[in-house]
Amino acid sequence: MRFTTVSSALRAIPAILLLVASGATFAQSNAQNCPADGPVNRAACLKEMGAAKQASRTGALTSPDQSTLERNALARCSVFKTPGDRSDCEARVRSGQTSGSVPGGGVLLEATTPVQQ
Repeated sequence: MRFTTVSSALRAIPAILLLVASGATFAQSNAQNCPADGPVNRAACLKEMGAAKQASRTGALTSPDQSTLERNALARCSVFKTPGDRSDCEARVRSGQTSGSVPGGGVLLEATTPVQQ
């Protein structure tokens, strides 16, 4: 009986080593993707990356379709109280000229609206 316990424990060692090795690889990749000095809290970044990895294993990690992205962007225009400001925001979302980058500090959307005098 004791031999069976030792035998099953020995069979578990490769699985444990595989988990430890994959954890080390995950930690090494996170070290590059979550810099210590940045605008994002490193602990929050590591937690989010772990959650995304778990979600990808279960098939729950999906990318939103284009209509969902546009609906989310237009929802941000609801903060504008006047109809003119809101329609200008919607014009920037739908057909604005994009410049900048996320790593560079932000993406700017610009739309030109001619004004009659």
